[in-house]
Amino acid sequence: MDCRVLSIQSHVVRGYVGNKSATFPLQVLGFEVDSINSVQFSNHTGYTRDVSFLEMVVSMVQELKGTNPSLVYVCDPVLGDNGAMYVPEDLLPVYREKVVPVADIITPNQFEAELLTGKKISTEKDAVEAIDLLHAMGPHTVVITSSDLLSPLGDQHLVALGSQTTVGAGGTKEKQQIRMDIPKVDAVFVGTGDLFAAMLLAWTHHHPNDLKTACEKTVSGMQHVIKRTITYAKEMAGPGSRPSPAQLELRVVQSKADIEEPSIAVEATVL
Repeated sequence: MDCRVLSIQSHVVRGYVGNKSATFPLQVLGFEVDSINSVQFSNHTGYTRDVSFLEMVVSMVQELKGTNPSLVYVCDPVLGDNGAMYVPEDLLPVYREKVVPVADIITPNQFEAELLTGKKISTEKDAVEAIDLLHAMGPHTVVITSSDLLSPLGDQHLVALGSQTTVGAGGTKEKQQIRMDIPKVDAVFVGTGDLFAAMLLAWTHHHPNDLKTACEKTVSGMQHVIKRTITYAKEMAGPGSRPSPAQLELRVVQSKADIEEPSIAVEATVL
């Protein structure tokens, strides 16, 4: 039986963002993909969303889960970053009360996790507590994709944290929590969040009870894509010149082999 994904994201004509960033990796990793474009732009300008659209997504998820209880809904709550929201504030309660509760996997950044839980994250303990609050809202898998927490490897790494609850033998609940220390890159990319969510969905499907392996393959695949992109961008920009946004468009298709079988570049630590 084919594994199918319904991808509801923005679409841009130029660059790998939204559905363009997610579809190819999912296909490479064995999924049939049906896409619905929430918005369509000639180039990336951010995300446009409203309450009625989010409520429609929730209704669709509930209907699909009624037909197929094994359906997995991945939510990347695109709310903001670096202390600032870039969507209307009236979307926040809809995410808290309606969207997150029907999600199985959620991939917020630190700021989004703080918004959704109302908890400030200053330490790893704070992050774990925020993750537990998100679990309590509904999702069985939570990954804070980036944070301002200090990495034990130094300030050239950012910290991501993940947690997955599973039901073990005899119906007992088990939880695996991990931390990943990811090398920083001195460049700004668009579409990385969409790519991350797509690959996390794929690898958690292939490793359903092993968040550590799923996250290692997801993050390592991302690192290979980013490395190839920055190498290409610097070549195009030339010596001494900073690459333009167009030159930094993700080299997704060129990274097919690394997406399909990523060599592990970043290992996760089990907490």
